[in-house]
Amino acid sequence: MTSLIKQALVLTGMGVLSLAAAAFPIKPVSIVVPYAPGGSTDVIARVLAENMARDLGQSVVVENVGGAGGTIGTAKVARSPNDGHTVLFHNMGIAIAPSLYNKLTFDVSKDLEPIALAGDVPMILVRNSKFAPATVGELIKHMKAKPGDVKFAHAGVGATSYLCAVLFNQATGTTTTMVPYRGTGPALMDVLAGNVDMICDQPVSTSAYLQAGTLKPYAVATQDRLPTLPNVPTFAEAGMPGFQLAVWHGFYAPKGTPQPVIERLNKAIRAALASPAVVKRLSDLGVVLPQGDRLKPEALRDHTAAELKAWPPVLAAAGASID
Repeated sequence: MTSLIKQALVLTGMGVLSLAAAAFPIKPVSIVVPYAPGGSTDVIARVLAENMARDLGQSVVVENVGGAGGTIGTAKVARSPNDGHTVLFHNMGIAIAPSLYNKLTFDVSKDLEPIALAGDVPMILVRNSKFAPATVGELIKHMKAKPGDVKFAHAGVGATSYLCAVLFNQATGTTTTMVPYRGTGPALMDVLAGNVDMICDQPVSTSAYLQAGTLKPYAVATQDRLPTLPNVPTFAEAGMPGFQLAVWHGFYAPKGTPQPVIERLNKAIRAALASPAVVKRLSDLGVVLPQGDRLKPEALRDHTAAELKAWPPVLAAAGASID
């Protein structure tokens, strides 16, 4: 093959990619949230979707595909056409699944293309308002006196609420009855109803109930108190120094999505995250927004890779695995 022909092919390829970027999107973009409606990841996705639509000039719809700790929705996106019209909005659970599930139909590193980080959200431990132990200290004392008595709700094995519960039990040397649900929304409803005692979740989905008094807080898993919840102590203040956990969120596309399309989606996400209305809405919900280089696709790639290495020992210690 002559150098002239090679050059022509390269230019042709560049032209195709440029056309793909220029034309994208040609139809509505679907954001797959791999959890049930009403949970924290779902709430953040919907806030961003509305503003992304303005930048993209097309409708952006959120599609909830819950189940199996977020793996069903993730697998759906991994199998979707790599044209940018179907993307995944996931949280740190995407980095936990490979060390938790023995049989996955996707490979996070090989089947998905990072687009952008979209925010970190601290975890908060909350209880039904009628559940007796009122402080973290009282809770731990109760759990040690009655192993397994406390019902700890979570959104499925591998979900962030499950991981927080595992870390809490490991840190306190206690055991609880873990009660799984198909998403955070249904889990929260049962905590509110008093069918289960507590859940470790994000302020995004719990703030309204905390303000109404129908949920009561124990502590936030942050170094400092949250400006939006100034009366809620940190776990360190509650007697558990070092217990910190923030849930990161990010957008992914099917592997092979053209780079110009990835960049176009990244631009729309950046535009949404720069919107004063979005900044206020998400900040009010306790979301810490990424800045500068953390908004680049490679930042999410590096972060995902690091998290994939960090979680296996935690889950191995908990004896957590799913066939």
